[in-house]
Amino acid sequence: MTDHHSRRRYEVKHRTRYTYTDDVTTSFERAMLRPRETALQTVLEHDIVISPEPDLLEESLDAFGNWTHYVEITTPHTELVVAKRSVVEIAWPLPDLAALNRWTVRSAAEALASDPAVDAFEHAAYTLPSRLATREQAVLDFAASVLPPERPLGEAIEAMHRDIYSGFTYAQGVTSVATTLPEVLASRAGVCQDFAHLGVAAFRAAGLPARYVSGYIETAPAPGTVKLEGSDASHAWVGVQVPGGDWVDLDPTNNHLADSRYIVTAWGRDYRDVSPLKGIIFTEGSGSSLTVAVDVKRLS
Repeated sequence: MTDHHSRRRYEVKHRTRYTYTDDVTTSFERAMLRPRETALQTVLEHDIVISPEPDLLEESLDAFGNWTHYVEITTPHTELVVAKRSVVEIAWPLPDLAALNRWTVRSAAEALASDPAVDAFEHAAYTLPSRLATREQAVLDFAASVLPPERPLGEAIEAMHRDIYSGFTYAQGVTSVATTLPEVLASRAGVCQDFAHLGVAAFRAAGLPARYVSGYIETAPAPGTVKLEGSDASHAWVGVQVPGGDWVDLDPTNNHLADSRYIVTAWGRDYRDVSPLKGIIFTEGSGSSLTVAVDVKRLS
């Protein structure tokens, strides 16, 4: 059996390329591509290359502790390329879900709400609904089915990734950033972003702080094939806080807990907090195209 909790080192490359039908005279962008340091992840190398060269490039931390870059470009251009390369070292331990069963969903939520060691800002931010992790009746019904108040906490966490994985179909193109959680629940289909939002919203509805985690996962090519350059992708999963203040990360898309194949870029209330690149451009053109290439390579 493969040990996915041993220490590993990865090189991650992420290249975003926009092409425009006419000159862009000014571009204001926010990039969130630098991996964050965590207790489980060390960033050994990181660099970002932007073309055209920015007039202004500022790096700072947001309210959630994520690295963010503010970019201004006033050189006229018909192509914008943002390329990042990072080397990280990771070691995720295996959470003891059985030990968490000494709490129920209800008692865990109560313990976290009354724990003075839990950061009040984080507790509010990750317990209240957000613009993409909403709380309509369909979401409340789903949360109640997976997270009944008296269910042991460890069992509930396992049920969350298992039930979304078994009850929904992974299908690209059936949802977009505008798709709501009730629509995802009705169609029973989506992608990792949808499943992460659903898990986050359900935990919050049960009173448990939950965050949307953005990053990457190491993938392997199908047997007998070669992994193509640029064929990886960004990934998203769920982090839920447990009594004592620790976090357990789970991946509903792949039906297991996060392990040392998972590389964290950022976390927040939902995708809007952690999107890799967004901004405003000024142009007379009417169209643009986007290509993204991602490579996650394990280093020896």
